[in-house]
Formats: sequence, C-alpha cells, structure tokens
Amino acid sequence: MGKALRLDKLLSDTGRWSRKEARELVRSGVVCVDGTVVRAGESKADPETQTVTVRGERIGWQEFVYLLLYKPAGYLTATEDAHAPTVMDLVPEEYRRSGLAPVGRLDKDTTGLLLLTDDGGLNHALCSPRHHVDKVYLAQVEGEGSQADVDAFAAGITLGDGTKCLPARLELVEPGWCRVTVREGKFHQVKRMLASRGLPVKTLKRESMGPLGLGKWMKEGEIRPLTVEEVGKLRESAGVDGADSSKYTK
Repeated sequence: MGKALRLDKLLSDTGRWSRKEARELVRSGVVCVDGTVVRAGESKADPETQTVTVRGERIGWQEFVYLLLYKPAGYLTATEDAHAPTVMDLVPEEYRRSGLAPVGRLDKDTTGLLLLTDDGGLNHALCSPRHHVDKVYLAQVEGEGSQADVDAFAAGITLGDGTKCLPARLELVEPGWCRVTVREGKFHQVKRMLASRGLPVKTLKRESMGPLGLGKWMKEGEIRPLTVEEVGKLRESAGVDGADSSKYTK
C-alpha cells in the first residue's frame, strides 16, 4: 500500500503541469481515479494502487526524479542565473519540478557526469565526505606529475589558504594527463589541489560518482533518467537506508 496524495500535487509532480494548471484540470472534469471523474483538487489518490487518467491517458508518477547529465562546458551548475545558461536549461520539460537540483557542483568550464534530483536526503548524503562516495576526474594539466605528487595526494593536501583536503588518489595516466579521485567537494578542489603541486589544469572532466559512470555512448549535453538498479546502487553507496528503489524511477 502506497500513500494517498492530493490530485493536484500528484499531477504537478509529473512535471507536465504547474500546481495551478493541475487544479484547473481537476475542476474541468477531465481527471479520473479508477474510472470515476473527480473534480476536487484536494481529493486524494494512491498512485501505486489506483489508476489516474487525464483525458483518458494514464498518468505515471514517481516520488523522486533522478537524472544523469553529461554536462558540457559553458553551463553553470545552478538552478537559475540571470546572466548565464545553467544546467537546468538542459533538463527536458517533463522532468522539471519543484526541488530538482544538481548534486554537488561542477565549474562552468568543467564537463562530465552531473546528477540532478529532488531527493534532498540523497543529495546531501552524496555530497557529504563522511559517506565516502568517490568522485573521479580526468584532468589535462600543464607539466608532468611525479611520485611525490601521488604521495602528497595520498597524505592529504593543505591548500595555500589553509584548507585541508582529505587524502585523495592521484593516478598519472600519461604525460600531461592524470586521474584524481576525491571524496569531498570543496570549492574548485581538484583544480586547486593540482595547482598546489605545480600542475595547473587545462581541462577537467568528471568521469564517475560512486557506482555511476557516463558510459561509452553518452555525448555532451545528453541527459537520461537513472534505472531502478542504478538508483538502488547509488543509495547504497551513499548509505541511505530503508529505500525501495522501485518507486523512484519510471
């Protein structure tokens, strides 16, 4: 047995209508619950056990939205900005809803994996260093790293302003390229850590977060919902307990 929701909220949660538009739909008599017309927006329905239709079309519902975006350069990781495009401009209309926000932050010129969700508890857990969720970045740098740099990352770097970073992993891929794994998300952290070792960053791409990666076929600017299995693994990696992942994704 699920939980009963107000019809206007249930409809607006789909992202297809605003709360006001949902109320107007209900009042107009085009919304049915189990085949019966309902005209009061405050009426409730259980989307897990009852059938809700609008003009005969069955309405799918999910409590939370989880999206994976391959962020391109040039977009701010923010929900809105008056002067520059944000990652929210890349979200299809059907997924936009109140509370949807990026998980963590990628710089405007940084590309790669970015999660967006309206599950505030999971968002907080994924960003908290105490949950030990790895974030892996591929960096193109000026200069070449050394074993001394690898050791410094492993010991935990203290930045010039006194900021202390948790121990991290630095992998030297090839001259001019390295891979960095961190478990926290301080301001410009990866760039600042590399710069502190004399390795200024030229390009930066996040390859993965916890169990999720971009895969081979996603292109910059593409976005997709997570699968039920991915949501379950993500919640497990973040230490979020008591979740039935089957109700979180279409």
